[in-house]
Amino acid sequence: MRIALTGSTGKLGTVVARELRASGHEVVGMDVVGTRAPDFVQVDLTDYGQVIDAFGGVGDTHSGVDAVVHLGAIPAPGIRSDVATFHNNMTATFNVFHAAVRLGIRKIVYASSETVLGLPFDVPPPYIPVDEDYPARPESVYSLVKHLEEQLAIELVRWHPDLAITALRFSNVMVPEDYAEFPSYDADARRRKWNLWAYIDARDGAQAIERALEVAPAGFDRFIIAAADSVMTRTNAELVAEVFPDTPHARAFSDHESLLAIDKARRLLGYEPKHSWRDHV
Repeated sequence: MRIALTGSTGKLGTVVARELRASGHEVVGMDVVGTRAPDFVQVDLTDYGQVIDAFGGVGDTHSGVDAVVHLGAIPAPGIRSDVATFHNNMTATFNVFHAAVRLGIRKIVYASSETVLGLPFDVPPPYIPVDEDYPARPESVYSLVKHLEEQLAIELVRWHPDLAITALRFSNVMVPEDYAEFPSYDADARRRKWNLWAYIDARDGAQAIERALEVAPAGFDRFIIAAADSVMTRTNAELVAEVFPDTPHARAFSDHESLLAIDKARRLLGYEPKHSWRDHV
């Protein structure tokens, strides 16, 4: 496919661009900052005119795309003010979705977030492991936008039954350079309780995106995307008993499996994480 990749210079976007190209796809990177290159277009996603023009074709760079992977955003709460985060991220996502629809692009995969599950779990989750089955519980403006983006996608696919939009609720994105810190987490079970001790290797994030591009049918769906394991060497049973002793268990879980359940992504996307921090430390 020829893919427009927004947020292509970010932590996840850089890896996604590399992995999709390695799989044979043509990737046109798009971001508000970046080095001039034949496969990169500088675009302000909050400007609809720039977005639809960039998707439709830019000089000799490309003459249109088959799919959009939308990762461009202020990537977490607390980086900019709440109002700036809302205005930037909501506007950017509406512009990306609307431009794709207007141009006849019918495959969109984008970054939702684990935060819609109720992070930082100051109020415990309804059950463990968590999954996609309970209603969104945004606890920050950043997370609220992610929830509203999912609602926007639901309505767009209702209006356009041939449109496929897949929301990937990525866990905390990591690259191998981050893994040296992981053994220190064991000293305090509460240090990483905010996302049930989960993470995602950026390379597996790229795999999930590619699987969604290849197999997601028309319509909307959402998937938790995390690594197969936790960030801890302490067992899940020990961690949950200490931090969430009164939270029901939805099913049995193994010592180190992700408590952000990836069962649905495995079943419907064929997603299977290949990378673990344990292979690097």
